[in-house]
Amino acid sequence: MYKPLRLSIERKIPLSDEEWEFVVEKAEFIKLKKNEYLQIQDSNSSYEGFILKGTFKTYILNDNGTESVIFFSFENEWMCDLESFYHQKPTTYNIKAIEDSEILVISKANKMLLFEQVPKLIQFHIIMVEKANIAIQQRLIDVLNKTSKQRYLEFIDKYPHKVEKINNRNLSSYLGVSHEFLSKIKRTV
Repeated sequence: MYKPLRLSIERKIPLSDEEWEFVVEKAEFIKLKKNEYLQIQDSNSSYEGFILKGTFKTYILNDNGTESVIFFSFENEWMCDLESFYHQKPTTYNIKAIEDSEILVISKANKMLLFEQVPKLIQFHIIMVEKANIAIQQRLIDVLNKTSKQRYLEFIDKYPHKVEKINNRNLSSYLGVSHEFLSKIKRTV
């Protein structure tokens, strides 16, 4: 069951079986049904997670009660509310399963123990944080410099097998457009 996690780590750093056992001991397996939360905005519960199966949306709930989807996360991807996890602050985002999902999570305390037990995981951690920062920067650049249609086309090109699982409400929120405008974009492609 944990094999995809090991493969993800070992793409960057090799692990002995003993080191792998430390990882398994510190990770927690969680199953979530569609529409269940891994994290609720403004809570004190934040995890770093690796998705084994399913799809998640990371979003904020605005003052007027509307959702703004920041990211979608899919199988074999990592996700985390970085500021909350690393600085132990209340969570910024909601993280919700948009289909039945399975995820491996680790708390900050367990991650720090892993760094002591398997120091080379620090190198993997640095790579993950760099990748997350690049993704955040790219998302910001895309929102500021690309049209909604360009962002939609890039999204369906990058995730052709997942786009059907994301409803129009979530996708229009991610793109920053109305449902009607998303329908217009879809008709023109």
